[in-house]
Amino acid sequence: MFWSIGLWAQSLYPGQHQGKTILPIQADIKAYSFDVKDVRLKKSVFRDNMERSSQWILNLEAARLLQSFRNTAGVFSSREGGYMTVMKLGGWESLDCDLRGHTTGHILSALSYLYAATGDQRYKLKGDSLVAGLAEVQQGLAEIGQKGYISAFSENLINRNIAGQPVWAPWYTLHKIYAGLIDQYLYAGNEQALGVMKYAASWAYQKIMPLSEEQRTLMLRNEFGGVNEAFYNLYAITGNEEHKKLATFFYHNDVIDPLVDQKADLYAKHANTFIPKVIGEARNYELNNIPRARNIAQFFWQTVIDHQSYCTGGNSHKEKFIHDDKLSENLTGYTQETCNTNNMLKLTRHLFTWDADPKYADFYERALYNHILGQQDPASGMVAYFLPLLPGAHKVYSTPEHSFWCCVGTGFENHAKYGEGIYYHKDANLFVNLFIPSTLNWQEKGVTLSQETAFPEEDKVRFVIDHSNGERWALQLRYPAWSSNVKVRVNGRAVKVKQVPSSYIMIDRIWKTGDKIEVEYPMSLHLAATNDNPDLAAVMYGPLVLAGAMGTEGMKAPAPFSDPTQYNDYYTYDYHVPQGLKTSLQVDRKNLAASLKQVEGKSLTFKTIKEQNIILKPIHQIHHERYVVYWNLK
Repeated sequence: MFWSIGLWAQSLYPGQHQGKTILPIQADIKAYSFDVKDVRLKKSVFRDNMERSSQWILNLEAARLLQSFRNTAGVFSSREGGYMTVMKLGGWESLDCDLRGHTTGHILSALSYLYAATGDQRYKLKGDSLVAGLAEVQQGLAEIGQKGYISAFSENLINRNIAGQPVWAPWYTLHKIYAGLIDQYLYAGNEQALGVMKYAASWAYQKIMPLSEEQRTLMLRNEFGGVNEAFYNLYAITGNEEHKKLATFFYHNDVIDPLVDQKADLYAKHANTFIPKVIGEARNYELNNIPRARNIAQFFWQTVIDHQSYCTGGNSHKEKFIHDDKLSENLTGYTQETCNTNNMLKLTRHLFTWDADPKYADFYERALYNHILGQQDPASGMVAYFLPLLPGAHKVYSTPEHSFWCCVGTGFENHAKYGEGIYYHKDANLFVNLFIPSTLNWQEKGVTLSQETAFPEEDKVRFVIDHSNGERWALQLRYPAWSSNVKVRVNGRAVKVKQVPSSYIMIDRIWKTGDKIEVEYPMSLHLAATNDNPDLAAVMYGPLVLAGAMGTEGMKAPAPFSDPTQYNDYYTYDYHVPQGLKTSLQVDRKNLAASLKQVEGKSLTFKTIKEQNIILKPIHQIHHERYVVYWNLK
C-alpha cells in the first residue's frame, strides 16, 4: 500500500512520512513524484530564476506581509517597547483591495518549496516567522468572537459572498493562505502551521455547513480558487471527515456537472476560476477512487489542450477561455494568463501519476520552457501577468512592491519548485521527464543520480549513477514527441533504441556506482499552426517556440509600472505596435532548414535566408523587446 499527502509534490511510502500520519491513496497510481527535498537543481537557467525569485521574497519583510492581517485583527507587533511603523504594500496587497493577503499565502508555499529544495535555513526562518504572525492574528480574531478565522480582510467579505453581494473573491484569497499553511507543514515541518490550518477549517465548517443549498449555490458563483483542493489535502493529513465535507461542499455543480457528460462549453468562462475546480476533483479521485472524478479531469485536460492551447502551452484571452478552435482570431496583447499555465501544470502532474503517459510530460515541458521559464525578467526578477501573442507586443512586468497580481503570487511558487517535475518512480522504475541539471536521491533504492546537460542549448544529456546498492531497476528515459533518431549509450556502449517519439526508452539492468548514460536528442525545426488556420503558424525548434525579435521601437521608457498608481495597466496596456511591423515569413514548409539558418555560436538563434534582418530565438529568452510568434506564411 502506498500512502500520499499530495502526488503533485510528494512520493510517500507505507506508514509514516517524516512523522506525519497520512491517509492511503485509493486510486491506482502508475508513477509517484519524489519529495521536493530529494531533488537538487544544479547551475542552469532554472536555478537562476529560482535564486532571483527567492531574493525578491527575502527582501519583502515579514512585518509588511503581515500588516494587513494585523490591521484587520487589531493586533500589532511591538519592537523594543514601541509600535512599528511599517511601509504599506501596494497593488493587490493595498488595504483597499479585497484580495489583500493572497501574496502572503503564495509566499508561505514558495518558502516551503525553497527550504525543501535547498535546505537553506533562511527560508525556514522566514516561513516560521510568518506562521507565528498568522497564529497571533488568529488568536486576536478569536478574542473578538471570530474563532479560527484567519485573513487580511474582515469576515464581512465572506458574508457578502454568501449573500451574493459584490465582492472580489474572498474564498480565493483564503485558499492561498490555507495552501500556504499546509505547504509549510508538509515541506518545512512547521507543526504550528497545521494547528492554524485546523483551527481555520473549524471556523469554515461552522460558517458554511449551516447554509442552505440556495445559499451554497449563490456563494459558489464567486471565484473560490482551489479551496476544495486545500481541504482535500488537509483531509489527507488529518483523516477528519469534516475536512472532507468542506472539500465536497465546494463542488461547483454548474461548472463540473457538464464535464461528467463530456460536454465542455468553455467559451467566456474564467479559466483560472475553472481549472482549480478540476484539480480538486483530481484529488477527490486519488483519495476516494471515484472514477467519475478521474474522467472529469482527463476530459477537461484533453479539451483544453486540443482546442484552447497556443503553441506555448498557454491558454485564454483576458483570462477567459476562447471559442474552441479559434486560436487565429485571438492573438491579442492579453493572451495566456500565467496563473492558468501554473494550474494546468499542476493538473498535468496529477494526470501523469495516474497513467505515466508521456503526452503529459510532453505538454509539461512545452509549457514550462515557453511560458513559465520566460515569465521572469532576468534583469530584475519581476514577472509578467500575460504572455501576449499580439504581433509586435512585448512582455509587461510587475514591480517589486506595487503590483502583487495573482501571477506574481503563482510566480513566487513557479520559480521555487522547478525540481518537482523532473523525476518520477514506481516500484523498480525511474522516469526521467525533464532534462534539467540536477541530482536525485532515490532513498527507497539507495540510489543517487546526477543529470548534467546544457539542454536546450545542446541536445545531449548525461547521467551518472553516483551511488547504487547494486539492485536491478529500469531507467525510463522520455523519448520526446519533438525528437527522432535518439541515441543512447551506457558506459560508452550503444543501446539499440526501438521506441518511437512520445514514449519511454527503457534500460533495465543492474546498476552500479559510476555507471554513465549518455543520450542524444536531436532537435529540428518544425511548424505549429493555429488550429483554425494552417497558414498562420509559429516556428519551433524541438520543444521551443522561436519568436521573431522585432526591436524596441515605440516602447515606453522607463519600463512600464514605474508609476505605482498604474498597477492594473497590464489589462488595458497599449503596446503601440509600429505601423508596418513585419508579420509574414517566407519559408519552405516542407524543409524549414532551407529557409532558416542557425546563427554561428548561438545554437538556439536562427535568421532567415530569403528575407533580411529577421532573427528568431526562443520566446523565453526575449525580454524588453517586441516579438512575433505566429507568422503569416508565404
